[in-house]
Amino acid sequence: MNPLHVAVLMGGWSAEREVSLVTGAGVADALESRGHRVTRIDMGRDVAQRLAEAAPDVVFNALHGTPGEDGTVQGLMDLMGLTYTHSGLATSVVAIDKELTKQVLVPHGIRMPAGRVVASESLYVEDPLPRPYVLKPVNEGSSVGVAIVTEGGNHGHPIGRDVEGPWQHFEQLLAEPFIRGRELTTAVLGGEALAVTELRPKSGFYDYDAKYTDGLTEHVCPADIPDAVRDEAMRMALAAHRQLGCRGASRSDFRWDDEKGVEGLYLLEVNTQPGMTPLSLVPEQARYRGISYPELVEQIVAEALNEETGA
Repeated sequence: MNPLHVAVLMGGWSAEREVSLVTGAGVADALESRGHRVTRIDMGRDVAQRLAEAAPDVVFNALHGTPGEDGTVQGLMDLMGLTYTHSGLATSVVAIDKELTKQVLVPHGIRMPAGRVVASESLYVEDPLPRPYVLKPVNEGSSVGVAIVTEGGNHGHPIGRDVEGPWQHFEQLLAEPFIRGRELTTAVLGGEALAVTELRPKSGFYDYDAKYTDGLTEHVCPADIPDAVRDEAMRMALAAHRQLGCRGASRSDFRWDDEKGVEGLYLLEVNTQPGMTPLSLVPEQARYRGISYPELVEQIVAEALNEETGA
């Protein structure tokens, strides 16, 4: 790849700011190691001015969460005529919203948990589903604000108004049945599913801290699972990537009830801008496939440029 001027957009003000800064730093260092000129931009409210002043050949969108992953920044860059990595406006709007994602994917045969959006206030009156069930924000990533409500848990019966949880921070939540079993994830890059990784938290469940704190989660790549389950996870991840219209890298997260075989595999969500930190899963699966971190970053940039030229 010829040397480029790449603006790496990172940080912002979402709940995932710190992870985005680590992702952005890794991406910027990798691009510079390959001979590219890099402008690092920690996104503030003046982001349009800073992007215009930089005038890059391409923007590497290393933001996570809102507004960098929900279509807001994508729309801004579309209006500015900038070429950027990862998914575009329409895909980002749908994929950040777990309920919209279900409406797109389930009719195409992709198995996802049943559930419904509920007002947080209603949780103080009654449970929306039989326990155990999961509550999560409709449009946050990285397991931000996820709570598992169990029969013997300490949230109360019904949930106590004064008990800490996502119901105190979000007006609406998605309620889904809890799926017992194991946590799996599959990355898609360049129109190909890379591998399946099993995530084994050393305590609790795979929440935000478990994802981004070294030593809290064991990654098994490739996952020690039956071939049929591996193949189905990779098929579903690639199908979701294509059906949603994702570009660059995406990552699909699954729960697998290992007592039910292939039929126990459920897609939970699709991440259109997965993390690229040292603990992140896409670089790990790329390494397993023989793709170095700098090569991975360049491949994502190359796909963005190819999309722009129609190559």
